[in-house]
Amino acid sequence: MDHREMHVIEHIEELRKRIIFILIGFILSFLISFLFIDQVYQFLIRDLNGQLALLGPGDIIWVYMMMAGVVAVATTIPIAAYQLWRFVQPALTREERKVTLAFIPGLFFLFLAGIAFGYYVLFPLVLSFVQSLAGEQFETFYTVDKYIRFMINISLPFGFLFEMPAVVMYLTRLGLINPVKLAKLRKYSYFILVVISVLITPPDFISDILVIIPLFLLYETSILLSKIIYRGTEGQVH
Repeated sequence: MDHREMHVIEHIEELRKRIIFILIGFILSFLISFLFIDQVYQFLIRDLNGQLALLGPGDIIWVYMMMAGVVAVATTIPIAAYQLWRFVQPALTREERKVTLAFIPGLFFLFLAGIAFGYYVLFPLVLSFVQSLAGEQFETFYTVDKYIRFMINISLPFGFLFEMPAVVMYLTRLGLINPVKLAKLRKYSYFILVVISVLITPPDFISDILVIIPLFLLYETSILLSKIIYRGTEGQVH
């Protein structure tokens, strides 16, 4: 076995170790969140008039696992980011290591902000629209599985979408992108964001606008932050 093969094996072994740490962090977070899942559930359904229905004995277990999984994903993000940083650390310069490590807390808080936006803004909007479609001609009857799944499917994607500013700042700091490129790609990025908004919102103009505007603001904020980081980088170079 030559030196190159040994080097590849070492990288694979290191990656395996980092993945194991991430999985351990996820499992521990999942178990801890499961201990407090009843409080999480009561918080999520606090605005409901009446109780949700169960169609089978396994429904509540599945729902609790979904909610615990979302909490575990949120708490595992900084763990995963740190383990990724540890994996690529040998290939980074000292300055790049500091920069990468500094962005990890931002990823966590932006993820929480995205979920909060989806839960507090978008979910009530979509639920209200669906209820208005039903009107008085249908008896509204929610099962716990459908209700929580619907909530997660709407809220969780925004946790990842809100990571955009931190990712843009990081890539700008590493010199992979710059605000000029982002500005040139604005119309294409806007189109993609509009498509995402249309796909995850009810088919009415008001709902689309209420989601499109925050996503556009996120993109413009990303460009602004990229400019600040880019100027700082240029100042260091000169």
